[in-house]
Amino acid sequence: MKYLTGLLTAIMMVATLATASVVRAEDKKWTHVTIATEGAFRPWNFTKADGSLDGYEIELIKYLCDHMKVECTTVIQPFDGMIPALNAGKFDAIISGMSATAKREEVIAFSDSYGTTGQTFATLKDSPLVDLPMKGQVFSLATDEAGAAKALKELEPMLKGKTIGVQTASIAATFLDKYLKGVADIREYKTTEQHDLDLKAGRVDLIMASMAYLSTAAAKPGNEDMTVTGPRFQGGLLGRGSSVGLRKDDTQLKAMFNDAIAAAKADGTIAKLSQKWFGFDVTPK
Repeated sequence: MKYLTGLLTAIMMVATLATASVVRAEDKKWTHVTIATEGAFRPWNFTKADGSLDGYEIELIKYLCDHMKVECTTVIQPFDGMIPALNAGKFDAIISGMSATAKREEVIAFSDSYGTTGQTFATLKDSPLVDLPMKGQVFSLATDEAGAAKALKELEPMLKGKTIGVQTASIAATFLDKYLKGVADIREYKTTEQHDLDLKAGRVDLIMASMAYLSTAAAKPGNEDMTVTGPRFQGGLLGRGSSVGLRKDDTQLKAMFNDAIAAAKADGTIAKLSQKWFGFDVTPK
């Protein structure tokens, strides 16, 4: 009887502590937010020669924090370790070109999207893959997965036995694993900049990343031989666009970010920053 009473008391204490923890997370007054970014995913975010950060998301962070009336600190974190580090409490939010996908939403929460460009391929201008069909056509995995699968089937003979570079832990890596595994050799890299270098060196035939990243990378000095090719894919397992990654308990912070993102859409800030950094509007529709 004593054992049962003690067990029930322990269970009640755990439940009380858990409830208190949730209440504290929801009722916390946010005055300072630490945000993680990769600092190596131009034009979303990148590190300049002087060590400072710049890019679409870096400017957007300033707007969002000003709107939320909080002080923000931005820290650099490797992309593949961001989600575990967020849940471990090393920072409060992720703003790093991270798409909100169903798989990621199993472990963290996401704000509304602040940008979407889709995923596509790039190769060298003298490559036989430069003329991949359906260049510029957009296929949705959410509304027409059959059409997207048909497009990929058409690409398979040209991609058979080729090597495609992709950033590890990215949505492009997930896409390639599902749709082109066994067709092409998929080679993963810690950063997108690393697969760009291997493309130029001839160690991979293609690379896959966001349209925004690849078009910007191709325009960089030294990358004149790089060009975007083939169709563009979005939606479905590729997610609903780049969003702020947050711990699931931080519901108040999520609401604050959503309010700030809505304001940035409404007053044209996202459209303005889009044109500056991408040359086209990435505002989610």
